[in-house]
Amino acid sequence: MDPVSACALSHETRVRVRPADGCFDGQRCTARHNRPMLTPSTTADATSHLARNVAALRHARGLTQRGLASAAGVPRSTITSLESGTGNPSLQSLLKVAQALAVPLDELLAAPRAAVRLWRAAEFTQQHKGRDVVVRSLVPEPVPNEQMELMTLGVGAVMAGTPHLPATREYFTCLEGRVTLVVAGELHVLDPGDTLAFPGHLPHSYLNRADAPARGVSLVVWAGATPRTDSPAA
Repeated sequence: MDPVSACALSHETRVRVRPADGCFDGQRCTARHNRPMLTPSTTADATSHLARNVAALRHARGLTQRGLASAAGVPRSTITSLESGTGNPSLQSLLKVAQALAVPLDELLAAPRAAVRLWRAAEFTQQHKGRDVVVRSLVPEPVPNEQMELMTLGVGAVMAGTPHLPATREYFTCLEGRVTLVVAGELHVLDPGDTLAFPGHLPHSYLNRADAPARGVSLVVWAGATPRTDSPAA
């Protein structure tokens, strides 16, 4: 082979080194440009979604922050930081929280789908308290400074209420049957539609002394909450 032919062959078979971006000169390369990039805005959105979803799912399951932390095997401060949007939780912590809430991880990070959402009764966790009293959260999402619960009292049911801090206000509305509340030793009998308000720090208990099950709604307004103002009906 003459020197000219050898030189041409060497030029044609020269090894081409792939650039760092993976594209040779003159080639169309779109993978690098289409790669999703995390920005401060998307990170903030994910943190906000996580905070709202963890709080909403926890309330729907009737769990306190301490209860969720215990179920997930993480410190309570982890749950607090998740719901406040602070901190930098590890993937392992998120997986534990998701498992404790019985949802896939992507649901914790999902953006809100719509302003309207239906929660089925089966999605609420019921708690058995006292004697034959079933309690579940009335709303699945957190309500600032308030706790609302739906209570079902079987025949002969008895449940002692939890005294709260002074200035806490409690309300109980009877929906079905007849409920007897004992507040600081005084008995109050409620029929359907009746509402009893009382200071939440006083000792109190709930009884069903009738011959049929009863249901009612309990509302606790924590101390320091801004008082509600009733607006006239439209």
